[in-house]
Amino acid sequence: MPPAVLTNADLSTFLETSDEWIVSRTGMKERRVSHVSAIELSTLAAARALACAGLDAADCELIIYGSCSNEEAVPNCASGVQVGLGATGAASMDINTACTSFIYGLATATSMIRTGVVKNAVVIGVELITRYMDWSNRNVAVLFGDGAAAVVLQASDTESGVIGTVLGCDAEARPTLRVRGIGCGYAGRGVSLGDTLWDFDGPAIFKRAVKAMAEASARVMQENGVTADQIDLVVPHQANLRIIESVAKYAGVPMERVMLTVQKYGNMSAATVPVALVEALDEGRVKPGALLLMPGFGGGLTWGSLLVRWGNRVTPLGTSDRALPPCTQTALEIVNGIRGEQDPHGRSQPGLMSPVFAEA
Repeated sequence: MPPAVLTNADLSTFLETSDEWIVSRTGMKERRVSHVSAIELSTLAAARALACAGLDAADCELIIYGSCSNEEAVPNCASGVQVGLGATGAASMDINTACTSFIYGLATATSMIRTGVVKNAVVIGVELITRYMDWSNRNVAVLFGDGAAAVVLQASDTESGVIGTVLGCDAEARPTLRVRGIGCGYAGRGVSLGDTLWDFDGPAIFKRAVKAMAEASARVMQENGVTADQIDLVVPHQANLRIIESVAKYAGVPMERVMLTVQKYGNMSAATVPVALVEALDEGRVKPGALLLMPGFGGGLTWGSLLVRWGNRVTPLGTSDRALPPCTQTALEIVNGIRGEQDPHGRSQPGLMSPVFAEA
């Protein structure tokens, strides 16, 4: 995780908001702001994951980079992680299904291992959303943060890893969550780098997120003959505390068996599920053979839920001495620098239609 912490009090220095307003609506108290690139965050997470698995980078056969905040479209970001790791023999691919990118990546890697394409894979969930956030819009600016985590998958003779998968997309509602200003559709329309407008229909997203994650979770459990009392831990997408509570209620799993990080990291999009998984391991909440439920929801509107049977080992085989470079600024200083880049002389975005925003 990036070390710089952006608190609700920090946000109130430039937004009409307060700690009470944010916490009551989202459950969020703080989030992280990265001082390095998403590829650097990802490379560190992947290196540590490989060390935990006792694998050398040269043995890695596949790198999947799940994110919607790619630094470049060409070349892909996974190849940047490959260079940073020295994983010269790996295939490398990016997956962008917004907040579900890690879940989709995990399902993809599992299928490729099962079909014999590769024997192992590193799957990364990473976001650097602060770089393209519209910091003038409190309805989205309070929600998101930066972070990264990675896991290693390996072929096994035992039934472990991802044992159940349900994926889908509520595409008719894709306009309810849109970041305008990024992509080929905005080229040549007077949009400067970093200028974005967010369409974020909070009430519609809330309703659809709860419905999709709850139904996907019920379906993946039913298809695999699993009941709610058999789920040891739910590791959900951390979009909003109220969404998580609603999904847990519909799934029939009490909140004491739900992993929460939303209060300290906010919504890290594709990074929320893997970061929560790593923290659950660190806290001893994942036992050998544990059955995990991983529901998610994101722009598109993509959704899914995975059943994961953890293996026998919950401790690392090795460690990595890699670390992030020191951060010399506070999170607020970094954000104020981004805001200054976005709006040096007054915000102007010709060519973009006026969006309709709604509170989360």
